[in-house]
Amino acid sequence: MELKYKKSSITGEEMYYGEHSSGLDVYIIPKKDYSKTYAIFGTKYGSVDSKFVVPGESELTEVPDGIAHYLEHKMFDQPDGSNVFDKFAKYGGNANAFTSFNITAYLFSATENVEENLETLMDYVQSPYFTAESVQKEQGIIGQEIRMYDDNGNWKVFFNFLNCLYKNNPVKKEIAGTVESISHITSEYLYKCYNTFYNLSNMSIVVIGDVDAMKISKVIENGVKKNEPFSEEIKKVYPDEPKAIAKNYSEKSLSVSMPLFMMGFKDVDTGFDGDRLLKKNIEVNILLKMLFGKSSKLYKDLYEKGLINNSFGIEYTMQPYYAYSSIEGESSDPRAVYDAVINEIERVKKEGLSQEDFERIKKVIWGEYIRMQNDVENYAVTFIQYLFMGIDYFNYYDIYNSVTFDDIKKRFEEHFIKERSALSVINPV
Repeated sequence: MELKYKKSSITGEEMYYGEHSSGLDVYIIPKKDYSKTYAIFGTKYGSVDSKFVVPGESELTEVPDGIAHYLEHKMFDQPDGSNVFDKFAKYGGNANAFTSFNITAYLFSATENVEENLETLMDYVQSPYFTAESVQKEQGIIGQEIRMYDDNGNWKVFFNFLNCLYKNNPVKKEIAGTVESISHITSEYLYKCYNTFYNLSNMSIVVIGDVDAMKISKVIENGVKKNEPFSEEIKKVYPDEPKAIAKNYSEKSLSVSMPLFMMGFKDVDTGFDGDRLLKKNIEVNILLKMLFGKSSKLYKDLYEKGLINNSFGIEYTMQPYYAYSSIEGESSDPRAVYDAVINEIERVKKEGLSQEDFERIKKVIWGEYIRMQNDVENYAVTFIQYLFMGIDYFNYYDIYNSVTFDDIKKRFEEHFIKERSALSVINPV
């Protein structure tokens, strides 16, 4: 496998990257004198991908909700009955995995024996082993996990919020599925999804740390098992989503100490990826900090009135086919917080955004980008998330630098629309 080399003229970050003959994309980012190395082996496959057409087939495949998360759990089963975590522990590696709406990833961090840990990672992710008995046994375990989340206030306020924003998009469905949906998962379904989405041409591996790129490349090359790359992309099928929200309010009572809230705005400017998506991400994040960040007038007012506390947070979540901004926290009066946010937006629409605030917050965004590169775990996860959205992480500065005050004003008018906002509340029982 031939590696190409890239270096950022702004940050000095270096990267070696290439594509294996199997279709696997490889990215190695050396971080000299860092004690910890982090590797992540991911596939462009998440909880929203329950309807798809396999390359070479014409029929639509539809699988039960929650199967991507279920498959992640089952990947740790080994044909010889051994425990994957014991293998990592032998080499001092700390292993884990996660499933999100759009990604399933397997990972480890280590301060020693990186090559051995990498060999272990590549081996078990390419060694599926599902039986009818083990699949049935897992249903009880994951069913218990699902019931546990049903009582989790932070989890429910989030998904109730998504169910306010979206009518049809599967992002509103819980990642693990339901007890009913997972009862229909079989080993045949799992192998179908594995053979489709775990084809190496749909996967990438990212290694960040004090490593020798050539040695790591050789380990990856030797660790690839026989895999015929797809000649075309997997066709994922999603339902049409209207611009309007499903509803503007959700309320539920659970065992929480004080009311939880999540509010935000549905983004309908979707359907693209790469540089355009990254620019939108930077623009909305600048706006969120300008309007609601800890240095904003609104934050100070809400905090002094006792309507918010240190749990208050803002975030923008984006993918090519859905996106939304969110504001969350604890409050004795969530409706008052929502009204204050809407009123602040209306005030700014009349008086205009501050260019001084824009220039200041834009520098803050750049500082966060630089600081993140010192955290190899966050760096690797963000890198692969961006990669799967067609974003070149090393091109960040050029896109960031292109964002103007006029761009921000236009994005503000397009995104912060009251009719596309919603509020989700979890009250104490």
